[in-house]
Amino acid sequence: MSDTESSDETTSDEADRDEAAQLARTQAVVEHLAKSLVDEPEAVGTAIDLDHPTPRINVTAAPGEVGRLIGKRGRTAQAIRAVGRAAAAKDGAHVDVEFLD
Repeated sequence: MSDTESSDETTSDEADRDEAAQLARTQAVVEHLAKSLVDEPEAVGTAIDLDHPTPRINVTAAPGEVGRLIGKRGRTAQAIRAVGRAAAAKDGAHVDVEFLD
């Protein structure tokens, strides 16, 4: 491996860390919203996934609670996504929010 390849990997790792740090506030906002909507807030979790063109915040909850996060016709989920995108935009980032079973 040449010095250039090693440097490229280091730069990529640094970029991922910077992007994750930039999305930390957005992750906290989305997690706070999700925890306030469910009966078991300790079962709610969020994770940043940088393996896609647009970073994702994956939200997980207890099996019976995911429906509360999605809401009727997905309106609650759309509202959480909108707030998450707004929080990311404030930090100069883009993000998608996904709800996982």
